Amino acid sequence: MPRTVWMLVVARAVNRLGAFSLPFLTVLIGTEFGAGTTTAGLVSAGFGLATIPSRVAGGRLAGRIGRRRTIVLGLVGCALAQLGIAAAGSLAAVAVFAVLLGLSFELYEPPSQALIADAVGPADRVRAYGALNAALAVGGTGSGLIAAGLGRWDLRWLFVVDALTCLACALTLRLALPADGPRGQRGVPDDGHDVGDGDGDDVGNGDGNGDGGGPVRPWRDRGLWAMFASGTAFALVSLHIVMALPLTLGHHGLEPADAGLLFTASAVTVVAAQPALRLRRLAALPDPAAMALGYALLAAGLAGYAAARTLPAFLAATAVLSVGEVLVLGRVLGVVACLAPPGGTDRYLAAYGISWGVATVAAPVTATQLLERAGAGALWAGAAVLCLVLAAAQPLVVGPLTRGLPVRPGAGAPAA
Repeated sequence: MPRTVWMLVVARAVNRLGAFSLPFLTVLIGTEFGAGTTTAGLVSAGFGLATIPSRVAGGRLAGRIGRRRTIVLGLVGCALAQLGIAAAGSLAAVAVFAVLLGLSFELYEPPSQALIADAVGPADRVRAYGALNAALAVGGTGSGLIAAGLGRWDLRWLFVVDALTCLACALTLRLALPADGPRGQRGVPDDGHDVGDGDGDDVGNGDGNGDGGGPVRPWRDRGLWAMFASGTAFALVSLHIVMALPLTLGHHGLEPADAGLLFTASAVTVVAAQPALRLRRLAALPDPAAMALGYALLAAGLAGYAAARTLPAFLAATAVLSVGEVLVLGRVLGVVACLAPPGGTDRYLAAYGISWGVATVAAPVTATQLLERAGAGALWAGAAVLCLVLAAAQPLVVGPLTRGLPVRPGAGAPAA
């Protein structure tokens, strides 16, 4: 693959190596400032809400000031905000810097996705995005170990080290990526091909239409709405794990920083499970059956969290639910891509991706409220029940959408 792709992959692995601070934001607010779980959840929700306009701004800035500048701006902004959280002397200051972190957090994504799309042909994009996702998982294995070590010493240092990895990533990409050319001001590479500004508004020929000339309107597609609803529930469960796991360990008298070990175990499981996806029996499963199996495994792992009282028990449950996440994520984007008309895959995947923004806002509030009012066991048992409902719903939701749909070239390419 081109050098640009590999530099993005390597830099993202470095950045991911330090991306362990956010799950501990609620713990920091509680231990350092004595705030309750409700307050901690609201601060984290403020961060999540800020990430939604951040992604839109990333696409707009890439078209106005260039992709490399936007990437560097986002990474440096994240670093400064995290240093602000580490140095904050009051809860109000933490809240302000958490929102500033959210506003910088997604600036990186649209220009980096556009750079990869430009650097490789359509036939190689699956491999390029797969390498990027693998780098995130590999970086995640180290980030959990660093979090487990630093978290025992001082939670503020988690944000300092995370900021340093952001700066290292920014410097690497500033030196390695091609400079923003004069035509890059509009998000158009120098070879003259119109790829839009990365915000999902420009598809195909850049006028918002598909290759067939008709407008692409993903939000008028009932099938996408069905996938969006299911995907939002899945994202909510996934983010509950990130937000509530450190608090759950503390609730059971374990070290909250040991959540870093669990996140490492999850990342290792994700990497190790990749070859299993190519097994003939598993690969031959229809999408509804594979996704139902994934949600069932998620339910089993979450039920394990509800019953766990020791770190080995939490580790076993983490391995089970991580396999479930691999199965779901391996299929869901392909289904969404198949729903799109020719030339509209990018906008469909972008629209579906907003489900994670919605969940990022809701998860801190729902997770902390359930922990405070019902306890850790009820939180995880409720999440397990939700996954069982999703497992049962997949034949009804996904089955009609995939029946008779053609598989188009490039469909199913993972979204970064």
